[in-house]
Amino acid sequence: MNELDNTFSEIAQIIKETRDNAYRKVNEELILMYQKVGKFLSEKSETATYGESYIDSLSEYIRQLFPGIKGFNRRGLYRMKQFYETYAGNEKVSALLTQLSWTNHLLIMSNSKSDEEREFYIHLAIKERYSSRQLERQMESGYYERYMLSKDKLLPEPLDTQQNPFLDSYVVEFLDLPSIFRENDFRRALVKGMRNFILELGKDFSFIGEEYTIQVGGEDYRIDLLFFHRSLHCLVAMELKVGKFKPEYVSKMDFYLEGLDRQIKKPDENPSVGLILCSSKNDEVVEYAMSRTLSPMMVAKYQLQLPDKDILRRKLQELANLPTTKE
Repeated sequence: MNELDNTFSEIAQIIKETRDNAYRKVNEELILMYQKVGKFLSEKSETATYGESYIDSLSEYIRQLFPGIKGFNRRGLYRMKQFYETYAGNEKVSALLTQLSWTNHLLIMSNSKSDEEREFYIHLAIKERYSSRQLERQMESGYYERYMLSKDKLLPEPLDTQQNPFLDSYVVEFLDLPSIFRENDFRRALVKGMRNFILELGKDFSFIGEEYTIQVGGEDYRIDLLFFHRSLHCLVAMELKVGKFKPEYVSKMDFYLEGLDRQIKKPDENPSVGLILCSSKNDEVVEYAMSRTLSPMMVAKYQLQLPDKDILRRKLQELANLPTTKE
C-alpha cells in the first residue's frame, strides 16, 4: 500500500504542477491583455473623441460582444489605462508585471505613493508569493516604510547578504493579548499565530521550536523561539521582552548564539543570528550595548496594533532630508 501511495503522490504532483503552470500562463495572458487595452485607451485619450461617453460606449460594446465578461466596466477600463501609464517605459519592472495577479496590481497601484514603493511591493509580492490578502495586510502595516527606516540600521555582520531580512520594528496586531501580559503569554501567542508571524518576518524563516534548550555546564538554557533562515542559511535565535530594551539582554544573546554555534550549527551553515524583540528601545542605548559585541545581532521593537502610515511616511521623509556627512 505504501508503494501505491508513493505512486499516487507522484501523479498528484504532476497534476498540481500542470495546474500551476496553466494558471500562470492564463494570468500572464490576462495581464498582457489589460496592458494592451490600457495602451490603446491611453493613446486614444489624446484625441478629441475620447471621454466618458467613449468609455461608456466601449464598455457596453464589450458587454454585448462578450456576455459575462468581467472587469470591462468604466472603472475597470480606467484602471487598465492607469496600469499601462504607470509602468510605461519602466524597464526595471516591465518583465515582472505578468508574475502578479491583477488583484495584487490594483492593490499596489491604489496604495503606493511613489515609483519606488510600487517597485518594492512588486518585488516583495513575487518573492514571498503573496496572496491578495497577505499583500493587503503588509501594505496596511506600512511594511515599505518600516523596511526603508530599517535598512541602514541593521546590518547582520559578518553575514554577507545583499538584502537585510530584518526590520527595526515588527507589527503583531494578530495577537489576542490582554492589556497586561507576561513574556510566556507573548511567546505562546506568537506560536499560536505562527502563520501570521511568518508573514511578518518573511517566508524565508522556518520555525524550529519554542523554549529551545541548549545545555551548558550541566544546566539547561532555553531560547524563546528558534528559526532557520533559508537565504542566510543560519539559525536565528529570538528573545522576547515585554518591556523596554536593557543592555544586559545583549550578553545573554551572545551566550545563546555561542551555544547554538558550538552545539547545533552544522559545518556548512553560517554563524547564528540573534533577534531581541522588545516593546520599546532607545537607539543610543542599543548602540552602546552592542558596540563591543562581535555577534550578528539585532534589536527590534514590536507593535500590537497597525501603525499610522502617515507617521511612518513623515519619519521616512525626515530621514531622506537629513544632510549627509562628509568623512
